[in-house]
Amino acid sequence: MSIEKDLKKEGIEVINKLDTLSVNSLASAVAHRLCKAFPNEHFVYQNLFINLSRLPMYVAKIPDGLAEANYFYKNSSVYFKDGLTIDELEKFAVHEFIHHIQEVKDKHGNLVRLGLCEVGDFKACGLGLNEAAVQLASSKALGQKEDVVKYYGISLPTKSPLYYPIICNLLEQLTYVVGEDVLFSSMFNSTDDFKTTCIKLLGEKNFFKIQDNFDKILDIEEKIITQNNRLMNDDLDQIKAQKVSVKVSSLKLKLKTTFFETQNLIFSSYFDNEFNKIHTTSEIDLYRMELYNYKNYLGISEDYTAFNDYYINKMIALDDRYTKIINNVELVPVKTSTWSKIISAIRKIFSLNTEKSYNTNK
Repeated sequence: MSIEKDLKKEGIEVINKLDTLSVNSLASAVAHRLCKAFPNEHFVYQNLFINLSRLPMYVAKIPDGLAEANYFYKNSSVYFKDGLTIDELEKFAVHEFIHHIQEVKDKHGNLVRLGLCEVGDFKACGLGLNEAAVQLASSKALGQKEDVVKYYGISLPTKSPLYYPIICNLLEQLTYVVGEDVLFSSMFNSTDDFKTTCIKLLGEKNFFKIQDNFDKILDIEEKIITQNNRLMNDDLDQIKAQKVSVKVSSLKLKLKTTFFETQNLIFSSYFDNEFNKIHTTSEIDLYRMELYNYKNYLGISEDYTAFNDYYINKMIALDDRYTKIINNVELVPVKTSTWSKIISAIRKIFSLNTEKSYNTNK
């Protein structure tokens, strides 16, 4: 299939090639941002600028529901939606340019890897993880501040409130326990380091379930967009419109359920594993603080209690572990236990401050 047919299949219609001045301006701006935001990647500005400035870039008609910019790996080109200002072009270019940097092809030009995403003959694994990682990297490069938003009945903090907020929040939870450096290094260089670290900390079965759920959420959101576009653009009669609305509601509920399943699996698999490593009272204090701080990353809803319940149970288990440690003559306690005071107060601490939040009503 030709590139033109592939683009048409996606609804993309090329208008013209982006002018050289704009191409160079975008390449320079994005190269500067990436060098500043990711010093550990040791990007060289001049090399990065040359690489990005050689990317074919086009202005195109892009259907509503698709991103304002799209990187097309089959011809390593970027397509920007018609009508964007130069500042908007730069904002959307960061995400697509990162895709170009992380792209790995075989000798025949076939895509085999895209950051955290492994591309097979029949299926791509880790696409959701990679999209979230690229968007978090884009938000960091653009200096995006964290905000609290509400999607599908879930209130959550995220550094990407408008693009992939659900999976970006979940990836930030993973990053809290794995580390930002290993995430971005693995994402930019298309390595298995992030996956390997996750498997070590969460368990192999748990990691692959989490990875699958990222892909599942991405797929559900695309289906919601498609069905919403039908409601907005198609001339549906009342009966058909009602059926589409019911389907959208079902998809939103499915996404919400998958989100909380994924969130619960991330923190429980990590903290269950870490609990088994505790041998001193100082390690108890570190564990308690790490678990307590995790609440800052949570997505919540009116009926969500899983983390609060988990926290209470772990505080009780820590109190028991503390008692066993101080009664073991081979271990030296570091400080006196304060678990009884903590347990009596913890039900007051698990609420997400939404005073500055905004509701997208999605």
